[in-house]
Amino acid sequence: MTAEPSAPEVAQARPAPAGPAVRLRRWLIAVVRTARPRQWPKNLLVFAAPLAGKTFGRPDGLGYALVAAAAFGLASAAVYFINDVADAERDRQHPRKRYRPVAAGDLPARHALVLGAVCAVAGLAAGAAISVPLLTAAVGAYLAISFSYSWFGKHIPVLEVGFLASGFLLRVLGGAAATRVPPSGWFLLVCSLGALAVAVAKRYTELASLGAAAIAHRPVLRWYRPWALLAAQWAAGVLMIAAYLAWAAGERPGAQMWHLLSAIPLAAALIRFGQLTARRTAAPVEDLLTRNGLMLTCELTWLALFVTGLQA
Repeated sequence: MTAEPSAPEVAQARPAPAGPAVRLRRWLIAVVRTARPRQWPKNLLVFAAPLAGKTFGRPDGLGYALVAAAAFGLASAAVYFINDVADAERDRQHPRKRYRPVAAGDLPARHALVLGAVCAVAGLAAGAAISVPLLTAAVGAYLAISFSYSWFGKHIPVLEVGFLASGFLLRVLGGAAATRVPPSGWFLLVCSLGALAVAVAKRYTELASLGAAAIAHRPVLRWYRPWALLAAQWAAGVLMIAAYLAWAAGERPGAQMWHLLSAIPLAAALIRFGQLTARRTAAPVEDLLTRNGLMLTCELTWLALFVTGLQA
């Protein structure tokens, strides 16, 4: 007969409880992970209008643009905190999302809800702090659309893709409002089509990589077909290049040549993006845009030609 372990032996086998400093560090790590740092580069879209207009539009415009970026960063964090609580059960069934702090139990749901509320209020307050009501309106619209998407919009095919794309465009509009740089029609069309292509690519990669399991995780995917999503992504990309060329053709003579040339690496980036999404990868679309060497080369080449044109 095997002898029962003594009480001291059992106590010694159990791991010692973590101290306050360790628990705080784990909690902070969980908070930062839930806020999705890898998504923060999206907020650089607030600089799109000033970049295209070659001006920050007002004294201390850079500071105003940074406030707009922070406002959208806080607003997006609010959406992540609250949505992760709402989606916790479903996320636990997903091969990647089950490791999110709320789903994994690393961040208590009540903490996430409080942090989400604080971030939402802070994001809305940013526009008032710099006396830019349109920035507050853009952030408010972003929060309203994001939560509407989470509560009912994500179940409506096609419309839910528009909801997803609007988040990109509202960042552009928020930056334009903060810096007082009015965006042109062609500029907004290019941004809208680019945002639509990225949103459609998100749905394609989910459906293509997870198959039937994708429908269980996101029921609206039952209405989509991979070939149709891929075709829509390419169509949006082609229309984006056409709109970009139309904008570049209307530029002043000195900038026109450089901006027309910049359409080449932009088109190459879209082609590379289409190749990466077609591989049926489970990686987030944002990683495809920022972590692929060839993709980054195309993007940086476009940026160099674009900025050269602004200075011509």
